[in-house]
Amino acid sequence: MATFTYQARDTAGKVVSGQVEAADEAAAALQLVSRDLIVTTLKAGGAAKPAAKRRQGKVKSQDLVVFTRQLATMMDAGLPLVQTLTTLEEQTTSKTFKPILKQVTARVESGEPFSVALAEHPKVFNRLFISMVEAGETGGLLAEILDRVASYLEATARLKKKVKSAMSYPVIVCCIAIIIALFLILKIIPIFADIFKDFGAKLPAPTQALISLSNFLREYFIGFVVVVVVLGFVFVKLKNTKKGTAIWDRLILKLPVFGMLIHKIAMSRFARTFSALVRSGVPILETLRIVGQSSGNTVVEEAVTVTAASIERGENLAASMAQHKIFPVMMVRMVAAGEQTGKVDVMLEKISDFYDEEIEATLNGLTSLIEPLLIVFLGVVVGSIVVCMFLPIFKLNEVVQF
Repeated sequence: MATFTYQARDTAGKVVSGQVEAADEAAAALQLVSRDLIVTTLKAGGAAKPAAKRRQGKVKSQDLVVFTRQLATMMDAGLPLVQTLTTLEEQTTSKTFKPILKQVTARVESGEPFSVALAEHPKVFNRLFISMVEAGETGGLLAEILDRVASYLEATARLKKKVKSAMSYPVIVCCIAIIIALFLILKIIPIFADIFKDFGAKLPAPTQALISLSNFLREYFIGFVVVVVVLGFVFVKLKNTKKGTAIWDRLILKLPVFGMLIHKIAMSRFARTFSALVRSGVPILETLRIVGQSSGNTVVEEAVTVTAASIERGENLAASMAQHKIFPVMMVRMVAAGEQTGKVDVMLEKISDFYDEEIEATLNGLTSLIEPLLIVFLGVVVGSIVVCMFLPIFKLNEVVQF
């Protein structure tokens, strides 16, 4: 198969261009004529294809969610796939997403399956997305499957938004506390230190310690920042290694309160992804491989991998999952009931909805609890510094030498 670059006019007289793959030039021309295009130029060559890949960058998750929902709606309304893709490519405002959609449209126009065209952009369309689309094409239910993909992406995006929203407040307050503390230590404490020098007596231990800290940070502030940045960089690098990720994922699951929340998020993602893939007709072993890779936690991924191996040996899903503590007893029992009734996908979807409600309740409780704790934390940090500075004044008769 060779790639041909063409320029043509459609039935409305509009100039269109792109690429087609065909055995020879005559086959390429015939392919374009079958699309009601009047060919003006046609030449061999596919230089534009690598360029499109180079332009591929990070696409926002929100852009992907909107694209999938619009694609599902338009296809459900009966619009052809190529027309739908062309319309969405023209409508998108994302400079990163537009060239990717343009290339996908060109490949579908040339006769490639939609799933194959999507697979050229694994950073944008993950394995789950591609597998579900492929299942939809095979079963002739692409519009219905795309609707499920859109619903899955929307539910995942809602969950991420809730978690980020709940975590943003404490992060902001902690950053404000650090900034205020650094300002007091670097700018205000030196002024008090100069005043206390004239007292000519030994200062209280807390005050002296704070002044020493202030002097240290003022003298070595740049070095201190460099050390913190380097340590942070080293930590991130170690965490991103295979062994580091495994250790980190195990540690965060053991954290009080937050470990339970992270576990619920992982189980919700597992159940929702599993349900969406099984309902779309993806084979069980392929489903487990995709679910493991998209779980976001190596502990879950390892458990899923072992579960897949057990199923390959002939065991049922519930019994295989029961061998791993990471899967809650309730989930195992509901999966067992789903296997008996032939509705595993329905049970898993209900589990996912249940965990989503649990996550929301936990986040609301944490937010209500964190707010007063953060106010206390901010008060303790700033208040401790202020008290340490005024402590010599409270004991003026002891520290002033006449």
